[in-house]
Amino acid sequence: MAQEDFDLIIIGSGPGGYVAGIRAGQLGLKVAVVEKDPKLGGTCLHRGCIPTKALLHTASLLDEIRGVAEHGIEVPAPTLDIARAHERKRKVVDKNARGIEALFKKYKVTGMMQGTGRLVAPHQVEVDGKDGKRVLSTRFVMIATGSVPRDVPIAPADGERVLNSDHVLLLERVPKSIAVLGAGAVGTEFASLYASFGSEVTLIEMLPRILPIEDEEVSAELERALRKRKIKVLTGARLTAAERTDTGVRLTVERQGKAGGPATPETIEAELLLSAVGRSPVTGGIGLEELGIELERGYVKVNPLMQTNLPHVYAIGDVVNTPWLAHVASAEGILAVEHMAGQPVRPINYDHVPSCTYCDPEVGSVGLSEARARERGYDVAVGKFPFTALGKAAILGHTGGFVKVVRETKYDELLGVHIIGASATDLIAEACAALQLEATDEELVHTIHAHPTLSEAVGEAAHAAFGHAIHF
Repeated sequence: MAQEDFDLIIIGSGPGGYVAGIRAGQLGLKVAVVEKDPKLGGTCLHRGCIPTKALLHTASLLDEIRGVAEHGIEVPAPTLDIARAHERKRKVVDKNARGIEALFKKYKVTGMMQGTGRLVAPHQVEVDGKDGKRVLSTRFVMIATGSVPRDVPIAPADGERVLNSDHVLLLERVPKSIAVLGAGAVGTEFASLYASFGSEVTLIEMLPRILPIEDEEVSAELERALRKRKIKVLTGARLTAAERTDTGVRLTVERQGKAGGPATPETIEAELLLSAVGRSPVTGGIGLEELGIELERGYVKVNPLMQTNLPHVYAIGDVVNTPWLAHVASAEGILAVEHMAGQPVRPINYDHVPSCTYCDPEVGSVGLSEARARERGYDVAVGKFPFTALGKAAILGHTGGFVKVVRETKYDELLGVHIIGASATDLIAEACAALQLEATDEELVHTIHAHPTLSEAVGEAAHAAFGHAIHF
């Protein structure tokens, strides 16, 4: 087997691995990227973020067209060509994949290798590809192998009646009914999407509220909005049985009774079940245990600079126990590579990582929720501003939702911003910059927001946190 020498070998080319490869090339490192799939981009590009959001945009356009009559526009009732929607989705994905290839060429990331990678020695990676095996020698290694959908033992995905997020992105038909298990970002987005496409949707969440990592008021507002869209939402519901039927699946869920009473079973019939209960890190079979690299509950243990207990081996993205988000993986990849190259770096502040859910209405947040801020001992003040009081929201016809600002009162530190409503996933960027710059709420108050815009709601919520919202 031929041996080649590199500065860095990255196993996995998702948004962590490919971004790390580009940054390493910019810094002059000789890089090899090992990817098991034929194209670069990983789960996010091919089976996650990008294809899902492409279909969600189709769903948004459908809903927008259905409501144009009130704007004085008369059009025939729109119909969905699901095959063409998926074709457009594939074009978007392929374009982005080609873009990554072009960036690799531009920044001289020349060692792109298709195959599976495995650490066989502290500084050696074996690549098993279509042309056989070869061993690569390297100074540094980065584990960026990502994650896969997690199964529920009582209802394992079979790709036919019980689907995971990989399967559902290949489903080129609209089921009459679909039950979605798990109301995190993935489950909520697909519930929203299929409701727009015309399916009868039931959203099932074991915890007391949907989007459980978000601020409680945001979760409550989203639940109201989804129910208004005819989505059946079951919270505090535990799946206890699942069976195939002639027409689909029959589910039994138990919901906690009121005032702590006994759980009550409920039967749900649906054509399909989408299991969206989380993901599992891909850490097996890549040589970690053999080299003594420490794992914890399947995740690779790392320090704040993304180093494992073998300092020349780094791990980023879904294989480490940080938020399962593409932008987190990218930031971790850049941090790790710059540390390898001797650049000045600082660890990631995970409190400042934005969270976005692309359902209708959208949800975007950054920083501490009100409850989390109080748990940490802050003296908290909050301000809310509803989109109903905003001129631009009225113009657009999207007046649902609000912006909520959380600040502490001693030093006026801005602790968190939480948005539910139109364009929330874009509006949250202002708050991300504010938290990164350690802004006070007063500074946000004195930031002039253009009128009429949706972003005015952020400034108004900052005013409200001081007790003097202007337009509400």
